[in-house]
Amino acid sequence: VLILRTRLKYALPRREACMIVMRRLVDVDHKVRTDKNFPVGFMDVIRLQKCAENLRLLYDVKGRFTLHGITPEEAAYKLCKVTRVAKAKKATAGKNPFNHGQTQAIPYVVTHDGRTIRFPDPLAKIGDTVKLDLTTGKTV
Repeated sequence: VLILRTRLKYALPRREACMIVMRRLVDVDHKVRTDKNFPVGFMDVIRLQKCAENLRLLYDVKGRFTLHGITPEEAAYKLCKVTRVAKAKKATAGKNPFNHGQTQAIPYVVTHDGRTIRFPDPLAKIGDTVKLDLTTGKTV
């Protein structure tokens, strides 16, 4: 709602901004968001369907959030910073008598926006940047 009102000037009162959101016209990272208080973070892709506008939330030189217009090709992906690399237990029910210990573990990475990506590139380390396809949710 704040982005629609203060940054883009698409709505004057809060009620108009809420109506835009409730009509399912705003996508954040290729998912329709109807929550008027949904938090948008760094590198998120915001798409407004009626005006076919794609925006990415970035920092400017002074450290403030700014909206940057992007092409539809750029809106298909997002760059995410890896914050954690670990292995988890196998997520299936039942036991396999042939897999024990590390052979049963599944590698995963956690990104700066809270996404968990299973079976990442084995060379991924903390602090690396991964290119994430927003339609499939997998790394490119």
